[in-house]
Amino acid sequence: MSLHPLHIYTDGASRGNPGPGGFGVVLLWGDKRKEIAQGYRLTTNNRMELLAVVTALQSLTKKNIPLTIFTDSQYVVNSIEKKWVDGWVKTNFKGGKKNKDLWLQYYELAKHFQIKMKWVKGHADNPFNNRCDELATQAADGNNLLIDEGYEHGE
Repeated sequence: MSLHPLHIYTDGASRGNPGPGGFGVVLLWGDKRKEIAQGYRLTTNNRMELLAVVTALQSLTKKNIPLTIFTDSQYVVNSIEKKWVDGWVKTNFKGGKKNKDLWLQYYELAKHFQIKMKWVKGHADNPFNNRCDELATQAADGNNLLIDEGYEHGE
């Protein structure tokens, strides 16, 4: 059996910033496809973009596999690829860097994978990014909105 690369597409959305929000994830491995989405009653767009990545990684049962995460969030791509998050962790998010709770979750999860981040243009011609956007906005507009504890009670 040949090992297929794992491709993960993520997107976050919020209605107002802050406002109700949601994220969408599409995981593709060979001919397998899984979708994940969840909405929150009060959050920010950047939190949802990042929570999509964290949730995708949490959903994986296999560790130490190469994977590519596609997102339209420059915030997420730059923070990871330019290793900003490494500096934030070392300085305990000095200077009030936001989303510490989610970045710490990402930082711990990322140790178990070989992650490559790829930026894709949002609302363009990528069907998987567009699907994530649909999932995220449907979740944000849904009725079963959760509390984003990190946003409402943390920062």
